[in-house]
Amino acid sequence: MDLSFVGKESGMNVLLIGGGGREHALAFKVAQSSLLDELYIAPGNPGTVRHGRNVDLDLNDHAKLRSFLKEKNIRIVVVGPEGPLVEGIHDRIADDPELEGRVTVIGPRKEGARLEGSKDFAKEFMFRHNIPTAAHRSFEKGQVKEALEHLKVMTPPYVIKADGLAGGKGVTITSDIREASSVVKDMLEGKSFGAAGERVVIEQFLNGLELSAFLITDGTSFKVLPAAKDYKRIGAGDTGPNTGGMGAVSPAPFADKDFMQKVHDRVMAPTIRGLRKDGIRYSGFLFIGLMNVNNEPYVIEFNVRLGDPETQAILPRLRSDLLDLFEGIATGTLSECHIDVDDRTAVTIVLASEGYPGRTGKGEPIGGLELVRDAYVFHAGTALKKDQLVTNGGRVLSVTAFGKDLEQAIASAYRSAGPIAYEGKYMRSDIGHDLVRTPGPKSGSVQKV
Repeated sequence: MDLSFVGKESGMNVLLIGGGGREHALAFKVAQSSLLDELYIAPGNPGTVRHGRNVDLDLNDHAKLRSFLKEKNIRIVVVGPEGPLVEGIHDRIADDPELEGRVTVIGPRKEGARLEGSKDFAKEFMFRHNIPTAAHRSFEKGQVKEALEHLKVMTPPYVIKADGLAGGKGVTITSDIREASSVVKDMLEGKSFGAAGERVVIEQFLNGLELSAFLITDGTSFKVLPAAKDYKRIGAGDTGPNTGGMGAVSPAPFADKDFMQKVHDRVMAPTIRGLRKDGIRYSGFLFIGLMNVNNEPYVIEFNVRLGDPETQAILPRLRSDLLDLFEGIATGTLSECHIDVDDRTAVTIVLASEGYPGRTGKGEPIGGLELVRDAYVFHAGTALKKDQLVTNGGRVLSVTAFGKDLEQAIASAYRSAGPIAYEGKYMRSDIGHDLVRTPGPKSGSVQKV
């Protein structure tokens, strides 16, 4: 399926920040909009050039960022990754007198980004606004003894989370008290995850099926986007270490209409009301990591952006104009926008390099993309070397395919991923298989990873 950039009628100029698979999927979707004039991606990747113009832009140099936004007449800035949001890029743009009223940032201000930037902040927010989540206690640097004593009175498994950003890898679940104690000690002493682990959240374990739910909001109203189930472990059967994500399925069969209504009523609506009540201005995406426990939703975590690789599964299902939703945020008319979703199933397979999530090689030539049919290929860890596409990271590509049902989508995704070739290519062989065997939440369980 051709993802080539097609010129649009005169409209809005957009800057998309990021360079991974999520941003390629966002670029692909924004480029479909009839409202778009020019799309710039900073830094982008070899895949995003098909949908817009990659630009080298130092986000930390605000004077250069301001000049770029003014020179290119950028109206919408879409922030893909969490890092710039937690660091306050929205505030810098919105509070600049030369940009005020000219640019809308899709992504929360720094205060709202704390929902992802601090797990302790997010947990306290949830308890304050009666949003269902696991019981927890937080411990800071210097409280190693108290944290270890708390583990002794807990019932295993133990769920231990670094408070700050850890690239999706700051969670440990173990039934071994010695391992749990070692993880807590290493985090609080700064030996793992650095400053992100100097506060630790120890949670009650929830046993159920994990779901990634998504919404987009202007701070008052919100629209529900397609949900997905992702796969974080490196190995088949959910074995091995955590990764940034090895695949995704959308929709998830266990998240039926009744369950998603509970998510809307008990989680999404109270979250948006809670943000307003706390005086936190929030606009953009919200990713809600959920656990379906006996058909009841519990929040595991908040992320203040779309997920990766879930974005590569949910955006191809979104029939609505994404830029129209962004315009709804800019004008405060999101409530009038309509969400239309393809009812087919999408399955995304991540192709990684050997050794991921540890050290991997780079510079391996990639071939076979021209053989992919009826699927979307999104770039992540790729680069161009003398016009040759080569590997440039742990997660290299992701392949998304549709099917009339889950089984057909799985088969189509693996068939499409097969011809892609490079030295050290690795992908999980079982994405979606557990859901074929597990049609409902009461017939099996998957631990949060």
